[in-house]
Parts: sequence; structure tokens; C-alpha cells
Amino acid sequence: QDREIYWVNNRKDSAVSINASFRIAGKIPQIWHPESGLRENVSYTISGGITKVELNLLPNDAVFVVFKDNAVRLSVKVAAVKKETITTIKGNWKVSFPSGWGAPALAGMDSLSSWTSNPDKGIKYFSGTAVYTKLLTIPAKGLKKGSATWLDLGEVKDIAEVSVNGKPVGVLWKQPFMVDISKAIKPGQNTIEIKVTNSWVNRLIGDAQTDAAKKYTYVTWSFYDANSPLQSSGLLGPVKVLSVTHQ
Repeated sequence: QDREIYWVNNRKDSAVSINASFRIAGKIPQIWHPESGLRENVSYTISGGITKVELNLLPNDAVFVVFKDNAVRLSVKVAAVKKETITTIKGNWKVSFPSGWGAPALAGMDSLSSWTSNPDKGIKYFSGTAVYTKLLTIPAKGLKKGSATWLDLGEVKDIAEVSVNGKPVGVLWKQPFMVDISKAIKPGQNTIEIKVTNSWVNRLIGDAQTDAAKKYTYVTWSFYDANSPLQSSGLLGPVKVLSVTHQ
């Protein structure tokens, strides 16, 4: 009885910025993110019984817009979050694969790319969880007081579980593939571990190849054949460490 709640979703595969109009006046809007529980203040204007709210929605995003507290101003502009790149993590990733699924136990990747582009068929058709490991040196001046440190994975296919220096920091399953690592990162050398899981599609396609020496899966119906397109998989990047400051 003390608030109004609206659910807004972006049905596009691209980010959108809109000025959404709500039939309510006199209350402050706030965004609630259902996947994290975080609440975010937003810019708005109130006029003629309508509140216009600036919404920046990610691809296929969904948020709750909640109106509760009484507004004392008819217009509020929230400053944008400031993001600065501390470093871009390049090359020389160690990637380990589980045994029994056709991929080598360990592979080195000089650059991040889809498993499907790898010449090793065990990696090309791999489905499951592979672990990316990287040593990263962060200068003390890169960790600014008053700013949070985030890890931006760029693009991931499909899910990533991130640990820094042995401390789990989050599971990422949607854009943006970013996570706050402030409590785990330290000046000097750090160990980054990213467990990436894809779907079963590529393994099913690999098993359908005429030259497949071994089949790793069994299905009662063939949804994919040898000519089906492979799905992009793995950590695609670019991977960056960011300094994030709320103005």
C-alpha cells in the first residue's frame, strides 16, 4: 500500500536507453535489480502527474522500478558512474579441461578466442567446464581509495565463476560480465581463476562427425547433425580490471 512497483524488460539483444513515463507523481523512483538485489538511484522528472525515468537497459535486461519515498524535488539528475581501466589482461592464459571428455588436460592460449576456432578437435567440440588461470600484477597506485575494483570479462559463452586469490567473487551468467573484486584483489601479484561453462551443443555436433573416433554423449533424438553450426564457447574477452567510482 505504500509503494508502486513496475517491471520493465528489454526484449532486444542490444542495450537501450529510454525515458520511460510512469503514471505516478510525488514519489522517488528507484531501480531494483532482481538478479543481485542491488538498488540503484536514477534520474527523473515529475510533471503533469507523470514521472519520467531514465532507464539504461542491458541486452535482454529486466528491472523493477519502485516508487516509495516522497519526492521533495521535481527533477533529479544522478551522476554517471566513472569507470577507468587499470589494466587489460592479455595473452598467456592457462586453460585446464576435465579428463574423459576429449580435450587435453591443459592448453595455453596466447589470445582469447572461441573454443570452436581451436585446431584441436578435443577443444573445438568440447562441452563442459574449463578453468582459465592467469597471474596478474596490479600496481598499488591502481587501487584507488574511495573506488571499487571490478573485473570485466568482456564476452563469455556461457557462464563464468570467478575467483581471485582463491576467494570466490561471483557467478556471471548475463551481460555485463562484470564483478566487484575489491575484497579479493591486492597490490602486487594476484591469481585470477575463471571457470567457464558452455552448453552441450558442440559436443553433440562433434559426436555426429563421420570421423569421430569416440562418442561422448548419448541422446534419444538427434537435434544436431555433423553440419549444424557450432556455438561460440569459452572466455572471449577482452578482460579488463576497472576502477569504478560513484560520483
